Formats: sequence, structure tokens, C-alpha cells
Amino acid sequence: MTVKTVTEHLITLKGVNKSYQQPNGQQIVILDNINLELHPGEIIALLGPSGSGKSTLMRMIAGLIPPTKGEVLYHNRPLVGLNPGVAIVFQSFALYPWLTVLENVELGLKAKGEAPDSRRQKALRMIDVIGLDGFENAYPKELSGGMRQRVGFARALAVEPELLCMDEPFSALDVLTAENLRFELLDLWMDRRIPTKAILIVTHGIEEAVILADRIIVLGRNPGRIRADLPVTLPHYRDRKHPSFQALVDQVYKIITNPELDTTEPTETVSLQTSKPEPKHQSLPAVRIGSIAGLLELLEDRQEKDLYRLAQELQLEVDEILPIVDAANLMNFVELSEGDINLTSVGQEFINGSIDERKQIVRSQLLTHIRLVQQIFRLLEAKRNQRIPEELVLDILENHFSPEEAQRQLNTAIEWGRYAEIYGYDEPSGQIFLEQTASVEPVAVS
Repeated sequence: MTVKTVTEHLITLKGVNKSYQQPNGQQIVILDNINLELHPGEIIALLGPSGSGKSTLMRMIAGLIPPTKGEVLYHNRPLVGLNPGVAIVFQSFALYPWLTVLENVELGLKAKGEAPDSRRQKALRMIDVIGLDGFENAYPKELSGGMRQRVGFARALAVEPELLCMDEPFSALDVLTAENLRFELLDLWMDRRIPTKAILIVTHGIEEAVILADRIIVLGRNPGRIRADLPVTLPHYRDRKHPSFQALVDQVYKIITNPELDTTEPTETVSLQTSKPEPKHQSLPAVRIGSIAGLLELLEDRQEKDLYRLAQELQLEVDEILPIVDAANLMNFVELSEGDINLTSVGQEFINGSIDERKQIVRSQLLTHIRLVQQIFRLLEAKRNQRIPEELVLDILENHFSPEEAQRQLNTAIEWGRYAEIYGYDEPSGQIFLEQTASVEPVAVS
């Protein structure tokens, strides 16, 4: 389905930035310098790791939140307030339990001031289109998860939006239900049975993006920036086993798993943003050492090194496997190249080591490669009693992260440091302290 023209822009974002000011006056940038055009006739997937600002970007397009800088244009006019041409399908169904299916579907039309007869007619039509005939008078508690999400789709489509926004709409469903609903939506789109002119889907599933989208926008994080804009020219319906499909999935994995990859050189299949991010504070993925160890053990003696196929075998989405891969990469246990993941010599030593030897290896890697652990260790060394309050570390982190993310970063550093017996943590007092029995050799702080 391709009806766009070169000059027809449904939504345009120009130099959009979104930031929030902390109580200490520090600005936390969520999205930076976003330039993007959405055209009629497209399904666009927003893809990126957690914290890349996917949902924030979608909400700005919908007019739910304003940009801090830059502008959002709707039909080439500045958007002020809610976008009248947008409807949203949420991950959590967001149905009112005391209303029937019909009443839930009518809500958007009622908010727009539609007359009762008109809104009932439009709601019934969309209930029919979406496959909910016979359930008009049912309540949400009577419906399965897939049927509840159908109600969400019907409610959004009943207002006849030009742009249908979907925020991870299938993630709360089981695998088979999600797959069925995904292809039913694609059927409706291909047959032009729904009124929307374009679809924007926020997803953490690379395969889902390649199955549905005509364009895939890949976001980086800290702050969120567009790293790649990939046109998908494969015809619908797409075969997961086709080499072209797998090549595109591999390409997306390569981009997402290599945040420092220079993506400024355009290729035949990828249009890429040219601005390079400024240096940023190292961000620790919130994963346990046990998860990293599990990944390394899976890689031992494994012939297939492709990260995409590894995720397929483990039935893990990118947001589930990527933090573990990131953590292993930060500690130099693995190396990533062209979408493949390989053990380093240090990673192999870790696998072959005893429990105590593994702790010693992690200790060395943390004090060599993980700046936050280095900072905490140096602060403890500088104190006569070798104890510091966690608030001291949080104050430092909140210059770079939101309070919630700062707490997550601290929790991860404490978890890793405790495993390696570099320092301990007393939860009642909120104190971090040096392990007196740990003989940790000083290292140079990078």
C-alpha cells in the first residue's frame, strides 16, 4: 500500500528536543534533535532500547506532551495541544470496566461531540470491522486479552484518525494471540477497511517491526536520537525465513547492539542521521551478574554466533536480551561485530573459573571498565571509616540521570560491587562500605 507523494507530509518534526528539569536545576534530555517526517500510506515502526524515548516521541506526535525545543507540524501547521488527527492504542487495553464494549468504543466519539445516533452507528461499524460482533453488550471482564485489545483498536479507529499510534499494542498478549491480531490488523490495512492514512507503532520487537513496517526508525538513547531511518521494501506478507527478511533483521540488530557504530555513511538501504552524539555518562544496564554468566555459558562452544538467532532460540525480545549483552560487553566478556556475538579471552576465563575465580575476574573488570564502581571505590578509600551514604552517589548520578534512573544505576552498581566483594551495602542505614576482607588492587580510573 503506497499512496504517499514526495511533498505530502502528515506529521513533521523539526529539531525536536524533550527535556525535564531536576530539582537541582539539572536538565535531563530525553530526546535530542529529532527530525522526522511521517507520510500517508506508511506503517512506521519506532524501535530502540529501553530509555530511548520511543513512547515520549509518540506522545509528542499525538500532542499529549509539548516539545521543549523545536516544533511538531500537522499538515505543515504548528501543532498546538492535542493532535486532532491522531488516536492511540495503548499496551494496557485502558478500558473502563463498568462500560460495555459498545460504550467503550463510543468514548472517543463522545469526547469529539458526535451525536448519539452517529457515534453508535460508527462504533457498531468498527466493532464489526474489528471482529467483535456479538460482544457489543459484554463487559471487559468477560473478554480475553486479545478481545480487550480489539476493543482498544475499535475505539481508536472509530474516530477515523489520520494517524493511528500504537504503543507496544501486542506486548501484553500471549505469543499466538499477538501474532493473530498483528496479521488481522495488517489485513485490514492492506484491504483499506480502516480509515487511517498512516500507522505509527512503538515496539521493542525487531521482528515485529520488519513484519509490519514500511519504515523502521531506530532510536539511540541517553539521550534519544534517530540513529537510522530504514525503508523496508519487502512485499507483504513477509516470510521470516526469507534471506532478505533475515538480512534486514540482522542489520537492525547490528545498529542497536553497536551504539558507538558510525552510522553516518548512507547505504542503499539505510538513510542515517549525520549528527554525532556528545560524550555521555556511562549507563549501566539493570541486570544481575547471574544473567551475564548465563549468557556467557550459552555462548561457550556455540557454532552459531548471530545475536538475532540466539534471541530467537531463547524467545527473547531485544529489550530483554540487549541489556544482558550490553553488560557483558561493558565488562569485556564479549565482543560484537556485524550482528555476531563472540566470547573474549576474559569471557572464556570466566566460564572456566571456579566461583571464587569468577568473583576475582568480575572484580578486576569492574574496577577497570565500570566508571561508577570506580568512583564508589575511590570515595570509600578516601573516607577514614571507609563508609559513605548512598545519597552522596545519588547526588552525583542525578547530574546525569533522572532520579528514578539514578536510583536504578546505583542499585546496579551496588549489586555488581557486592558480587565482586569490592564493597558492601547496609540497607537500614543506606551506607556503602568497603569489604575489609577484600584485597582489591588499585587501578587507574579511566
